[in-house]
Amino acid sequence: MECKYTKSQAYDRQFLLDNMMGPNSMKILEELMQLPWMLELKPDMRVLDLGCGRGLTSIFLAGEYGVQVFATDLWITASENFVRFKEAGLENRIIPIHADVADLPYADEYFDAVISIDAYHYFGRDEGFVDKKMAPLLKKGGKLAIAVPGLVKDIHDDIPQEMLLSWNAEAIETLRSPQWWRKILSKSQQMELQAVGELECYSECWNDWLQCDNEYAVGDRKAMENGAGKYMDLVYMIAAKK
Repeated sequence: MECKYTKSQAYDRQFLLDNMMGPNSMKILEELMQLPWMLELKPDMRVLDLGCGRGLTSIFLAGEYGVQVFATDLWITASENFVRFKEAGLENRIIPIHADVADLPYADEYFDAVISIDAYHYFGRDEGFVDKKMAPLLKKGGKLAIAVPGLVKDIHDDIPQEMLLSWNAEAIETLRSPQWWRKILSKSQQMELQAVGELECYSECWNDWLQCDNEYAVGDRKAMENGAGKYMDLVYMIAAKK
């Protein structure tokens, strides 16, 4: 599959750079939405954007597909995101929520899809998490679609020195290979794992991130400039509620 990112490239580049919190989440989402296992989003659907950060992915979902988006994040306040959604003219389609994934304020079987970009690796690595926290939120047949920074293969027993130029062992613990994620998610009793793979937009999305003035982007540059990129990946996972 070749993704040209025609939708995300229509957005103001400086706006994207100012609001990224990791590799370009809008391009990641655009590629994810083109995968054959993804749900076809329609305007009457409700989508949980979990770990939405400063709302770039929420703006994309509401603007491009017309769905009702529940933009949920712990690190960014609902009021801050609401300002951005109003400026984008999408305040009637995006509901900003400040919440912890451990205590989400949503009804069971409320969402047609749960989408999480650049966030799930922080909170979803335990085997039971998907059944305990994600599956109950989805309607039958609803999709869980995840894309996270990861690794080509797991290196945790022998971390390369160039990786440690920007990240400590605790941070690297959140980065995992497609094979590792497949093993974790395939144990779900309530979700059918449909696909795990690598996104083609890896280099482009990382390059966008490294051009940001964000202090974390600046911090990531040293490792990437010294060759850590050869170990890195962008991993996607798609599962359906049984």
